[in-house]
Amino acid sequence: MRSDLMKDGYSRAPHRSLLRALGLTDGEMKRPFVAVVNSASDYIPGHRHLKEIGEAVKAGIRNAGGVPFEFNTIGVCDGLSMNHKGMKYSLCSRELIADSIEVMLTAHPLDAVVFVPNCDKIVPGMMLAACRMNLPSIFVSGGPMLPGSHNGRRFGLSEMFEAVGSYSAGKIDEAELCALEKSACPTCGSCSGMYTANSMNCLTEAIGMALPGNGSIPAVYGDRLALAKTAGARVMELYEQNIRPSDILTEKAFQNALRSEMALGCSTNSVLHLTAIAFEAGVKLDIDDIDAISRSTPQLCKLNPASEVFITDLNEKGGIPAVFKELARGGMIHTDCLTVSGTVAERIAPAPAADGEIIRTLENPFREDGGIAVLKGNIAPDGAVVKQGAVVPEMMQHKGPARCFDSEEAATEAILGGKIQAGDVVVIRYEGPKGGPGMREMLTPTSALVGSGLGSSVALITDGRFSGATRGAAVGHVSPEAAAGGPIALVEEGDLINVDITNRTMTLEVSDEELERRRAAWKPREQQLSGYLKRYASLVTSGSRGAVFEK
Repeated sequence: MRSDLMKDGYSRAPHRSLLRALGLTDGEMKRPFVAVVNSASDYIPGHRHLKEIGEAVKAGIRNAGGVPFEFNTIGVCDGLSMNHKGMKYSLCSRELIADSIEVMLTAHPLDAVVFVPNCDKIVPGMMLAACRMNLPSIFVSGGPMLPGSHNGRRFGLSEMFEAVGSYSAGKIDEAELCALEKSACPTCGSCSGMYTANSMNCLTEAIGMALPGNGSIPAVYGDRLALAKTAGARVMELYEQNIRPSDILTEKAFQNALRSEMALGCSTNSVLHLTAIAFEAGVKLDIDDIDAISRSTPQLCKLNPASEVFITDLNEKGGIPAVFKELARGGMIHTDCLTVSGTVAERIAPAPAADGEIIRTLENPFREDGGIAVLKGNIAPDGAVVKQGAVVPEMMQHKGPARCFDSEEAATEAILGGKIQAGDVVVIRYEGPKGGPGMREMLTPTSALVGSGLGSSVALITDGRFSGATRGAAVGHVSPEAAAGGPIALVEEGDLINVDITNRTMTLEVSDEELERRRAAWKPREQQLSGYLKRYASLVTSGSRGAVFEK
């Protein structure tokens, strides 16, 4: 046992004396020690109930003969940190989470790990740590929030952000805004749509590191506690069988996860995180690989914010196993892949067939290609991503004049101030991994466009990124970023930009000679940074590479 490094032999008597101070018995000293890495906190709705989830996990571990030890990680709520300085720290927290887990599990050698995340950067941060430590591991998330309801209509947090734009445009009054505010988030759990948190929890299941149901069972259901207890017991079997993340996180497993991502219409952030996880796992995965899978995978589900269908509806129709079963019918899934509970084939055997509405069949998909598209062109030579499954048909091809802003705040002020017109292309730059720094999410400006009635006539491109709650012709992760001298830094007010999602291109209609003239005159922006942001900006790489640190 790895934990014997601190508990076995006469020389470890001092260590055992410290463990006895925790109340451990002689019998427990001989059992496997299992870490429960929990991101519970009192002010993130998706994490408020994770203490209870953690207790269920520990009960499962004890039932199976292990000794659980729980510790906490940090976690940033993207909704609460949106549209202010706090969002600069959201993506940055992913690396801190991974590093802190490495510290804890190396300083205190344990034998296996159960990871308990729920939101945004916490899931991939823990996945990075799982790859790095390579101990027998399993994930169990806190589950999705139930959707809100107002005047007979179900809705989620994305519509709440859009309501701000509607209010600023005079389309709703303050009373209506307040009524929506009180209804949008009715329970604990990760926000109810296919936003980043639920995307990552579904993909953790799809890639094989979590049990069936991890991505879709609602946070407030008893089944969620049962799943946590089962995960605690199951990690003991993984320990006995010596099954580790490196056995599960193979190239085929990443391909399965990407098939699932495209079929579900997940958040564009999942591209960023899967690329980073593959990098940590030593698996080749780049933007071109993602593009190839996107082109050959149909979108079978259209979930909020792209529709009024929610994760809870997907759960009732069989969840991820049912989606996998339909994809496997078309030969798109590697069913021989190992997971934390048998093979993919064994998982999908009992799953129901696609219902044809929530989960469409291969013969009648929402799209012939995937929910996420990779665009390239002279403004994004290293690629950019868009959630095309949430773009209205009339915006799949759009050409218009650039309206340039060097920060999210400046763009938001212009949108809410009525300075953006139908036909424009809003360009938000210097918000990339280095330039932000931190690659802020742009849910506020995109929601303001939709709420103001411009969602079907204005495109937005940025070297920052988007919340999974974003919908519309919003193209993010433009690489290279402006701070690195990417072409997006050279765009000038009024330049024509052609965003052609259908053909997966994005073109700045300016001659090469003019761009070279502008490049010669361009100078890097100086930033006054301190603390963690300064260190982060000096280490982080391009968004097209997952915004990872160099090894």
